[in-house]
Amino acid sequence: MSERVEITNAKDFGKVAVLLGGLSAEREVSLVSGAAVHKALLNKGVDAHAVDVDANVTQVLQQGGYDRIWIALHGRGGEDGVIQGALETLGLPYTGSGVLGSALGMDKLRTKQLLVSAGIPTAPFAVIRERSDCGAVTQSPGLPLMLKPSLEGSSIGMSRVDNVDQLIPAWEKAAESGCDVIAEAWIDGPEYTAAVLQGEILPLINIQTDAEFYDYEAKYESNDTRYICPCGLPEDKEREIAAIAAQTFDAVGAAGWGRVDFMMTEDGQPLVLEVNTVPGMTSHSLVPMAAKQAGIDFDTLVWRILETSFEGQQN
Repeated sequence: MSERVEITNAKDFGKVAVLLGGLSAEREVSLVSGAAVHKALLNKGVDAHAVDVDANVTQVLQQGGYDRIWIALHGRGGEDGVIQGALETLGLPYTGSGVLGSALGMDKLRTKQLLVSAGIPTAPFAVIRERSDCGAVTQSPGLPLMLKPSLEGSSIGMSRVDNVDQLIPAWEKAAESGCDVIAEAWIDGPEYTAAVLQGEILPLINIQTDAEFYDYEAKYESNDTRYICPCGLPEDKEREIAAIAAQTFDAVGAAGWGRVDFMMTEDGQPLVLEVNTVPGMTSHSLVPMAAKQAGIDFDTLVWRILETSFEGQQN
């Protein structure tokens, strides 16, 4: 993982564009994240400008005289290497992971395949590319299952499947995203997340929800979701999960900042769910919570993420 390049003078950042909104299914979340980031940068004296991303974004950035970019885009087009590649073509440094790390982190299927090859623990899974593939997953990984689109975030298109009758509707829902569908073994156990910032793993968070799983509503709308930080695990178990998070982050080529999500089995085995290379920065978001526990306020966190635009992204 990359180490911190510390910046002490706001003028050293130059003119900063905060990219937000975009055209993905996570547009609304990105608008909220981006607005919070923009405000934080202004609070810190940075010459920051919010840019709602559309098809003309490269022209806007070329004409705007920007020096670097704070990427607050979630989902496809912003978190998958596309905008990162465009910014590299323009010669504009940006926050977070490079093209490859972004593309791998966004693709849940490729991430899981990479985790398996690297010996990093993850839940058993299969791929459903066609309706005719659905029957096979009832045998392996076997019911119950979590079905999810491979290229969406924020729990969009995800469903729990407990019986055969639910399988086809759940696959159709996930397939609406226009990508491969992953059938992942359902894990009964607590959920944890590890935030990554400039080579450090921040304090883990235990996520608790009364919903069937940590879905879109539980993430962004519910006031009943509980976030426990410190997470309550023994120190040695927290260190174990932190080490797996760092290994996972490096394995996908991620850089700068991000988040690694876990489920814990009943016998205490942490399993990696996914990697997020541009996590949310809303009032319900996890990285700011972990940073606060580490003594880093929101405005300082946003500043430190902007510092990652000075670090060499892994491509």
